[in-house]
Amino acid sequence: MPFVYRLQKILDFRIRKKEEQLLAVQMAQKELDIAELNIRKNNEEIELIKQNQRHADSLMMEAYDKYLHHLWEKGEKLEEIRQEKLRKLQEEIHKLVELEKAVKVLEKHKERHKEIYLEEEKKLELKNFSEIGVQRHFQHTKQKLEDEEILKQIELMEGETLDEY
Repeated sequence: MPFVYRLQKILDFRIRKKEEQLLAVQMAQKELDIAELNIRKNNEEIELIKQNQRHADSLMMEAYDKYLHHLWEKGEKLEEIRQEKLRKLQEEIHKLVELEKAVKVLEKHKERHKEIYLEEEKKLELKNFSEIGVQRHFQHTKQKLEDEEILKQIELMEGETLDEY
């Protein structure tokens, strides 16, 4: 009979949850990457505005300053969003690590039970071979005794026939 793990459904469930959590981690990483991309774009725009401000007309300086302040405020908000996304990613990774631990525990449990099962199967097989060996030994011994009796009878019969002559 093949090995059947009694907690296989639970192991499958935990593996499925781990895979779902891995997808959640990947989504959180994508969100973090998007937030970092937005920050880079904002910083590039700030640098572009600074360069344009150097070459701009003096009448436009106030507009450039207001726009730069707007971009800096936007950058601060984007940094807050990035920190939030980073925190969320770390939480999702922590959940994933916990789920991986739970899966590993059950996989080790399954492996131990499989080894125990295989040892029991081996013991049972050796016991069967031992019983077969004992039966063959008795059959062989019985056959030997029968053969010896037949030889004795043949010898007696030959001895009787020789005495008659």
